[in-house]
Amino acid sequence: MHQGTFTFTQIERITFGQPAAKALLAEAERLNAQRVFMIVSGTMNRTTDEVAKVRAALGGRFAGLYDRMPSHTPRDAVLEAARDARALNADLIVTFGGGSVTDAGKLLQLCLRHDISEYDQLDAYHVRVASDGKTVIPAFDGPKVRQIAIPTTLSGGEFQAGGGGTDTRRKVKQSFKHPLLVPRVTILDPAPTVHTPMWVWLSTGLRAVDHATEAICSPVTNPASDASFVQALKLLSRGLPRVKAAPGDLEARLDCQLGVWLAMAGRTGGAQMGASHAIGHVLGGSCDVPHGYTSCVMLPPVLRYNRSVNAERQKLVAEAMGHAGEDAAEVIAAFIKGLGLPERLSEVGVTRDQFAMIADHAMHDSWLHTNPRKITSVEQVYEILEMAA
Repeated sequence: MHQGTFTFTQIERITFGQPAAKALLAEAERLNAQRVFMIVSGTMNRTTDEVAKVRAALGGRFAGLYDRMPSHTPRDAVLEAARDARALNADLIVTFGGGSVTDAGKLLQLCLRHDISEYDQLDAYHVRVASDGKTVIPAFDGPKVRQIAIPTTLSGGEFQAGGGGTDTRRKVKQSFKHPLLVPRVTILDPAPTVHTPMWVWLSTGLRAVDHATEAICSPVTNPASDASFVQALKLLSRGLPRVKAAPGDLEARLDCQLGVWLAMAGRTGGAQMGASHAIGHVLGGSCDVPHGYTSCVMLPPVLRYNRSVNAERQKLVAEAMGHAGEDAAEVIAAFIKGLGLPERLSEVGVTRDQFAMIADHAMHDSWLHTNPRKITSVEQVYEILEMAA
């Protein structure tokens, strides 16, 4: 008999297929927000009119913006944005951009709630994982100034209550978690995403494939979650190639966005990520590999590593992607190759002399310890890294 619990997040609304400016104004009015502070993609702000359209729609509700957030959300930049938002007395945070921008909004909420203005103050709030896999999530009050997310990539952070930020002094990416850190509203508008670089769109889409795949292969499963993950893979496996072939296909782009939503929604049923995500966190925070690329190079090797314990579950992945009866690792590897994305660690600048550091840091990531095939030593991480080299 199936057993489990669905723990729903604090997301209030998801709007899709409507212009972002129109949808955001409606939400700002609904929430009676008077001082909206935006964290936006710098490139999009400087080279397109998408941010200007949103600012114009907000009118007098617009308070200010920050457009200098680097990849992987470094602490210094978050603190700088927080100083600006605090000075403007912001009552709503809007993020408009990729995963690093979305995460910045989450950490900004935390900084505003707890008056965090110094680098080391964030140490008290990040999740800690011991080498035995035990996770310690600090208890703290949730934010009062909440976030609306308008994502322009497919990384999916807008649907989860955890946010990532990089401690650049220690060169490690850390997680911050609280139920209210999840954006209150997410607006899915495919139109602004035509400005997202194709490699970013496709690689973060592969990240979403990774979310759904590791969730399907998780030891914690149920039919309702499986339905969500399978549909996510169907949408992503047909939508991503269509966007690559026709970048202006907004319906295909929306299919991808909805696929990301489904990949994350099913996780409310308790599905856990595995080694692809765990090692990917280290590749991002410590080796500066872009979010999506980490999944491109790690997901097939991790599937091969886990095949001995979850081959039946992996069959669901291959079938959802239109290749029933084939090996899931090879199906996804071929899919990655077809999208023109990197396939090996060497292609993203990671060399064997970094393996010791990667393996050591990965042992402190909670997802490594929920991998379907139990990992208890750095030697096992080395084995996966060698498969990916």
